[in-house]
Amino acid sequence: QVQLVESGGGLVQAGDSLRPSCAGSGRTFSTSHIGWFRQASGKEREFVAAISRGGEIYYSDSAKDRFTISRDNGKSTASLQMNSLKPDDTAVYYCAATPRAAYYASKAYLENQSVYSSWGQGTQVTVSS
Repeated sequence: QVQLVESGGGLVQAGDSLRPSCAGSGRTFSTSHIGWFRQASGKEREFVAAISRGGEIYYSDSAKDRFTISRDNGKSTASLQMNSLKPDDTAVYYCAATPRAAYYASKAYLENQSVYSSWGQGTQVTVSS
């Protein structure tokens, strides 16, 4: 099991940037797929971005061209660089992991929340207009 802790959320204005990070503990971080999800108030949690164990990267339509997911297995960390933020990006952002994963995975697989067995506590991102 991977323990995950997010940080780096905050309150920003529209057009600004934020870089939430996710720190993992345990020796299985490097063998995990990593996903970022978000949940806005009153809405269901949704997929934002994912990076597979083998380095494949996928984004939701809303994140594509504005967000960049990355990982550093040596430091057991993952980050989500978010640029050109909009008020609609306001949500709690969660990172999640699938330990001991196959090397590659499809977008359809990684955007499915049920494949992730480890979740962080979330970090609040608020974008004001």
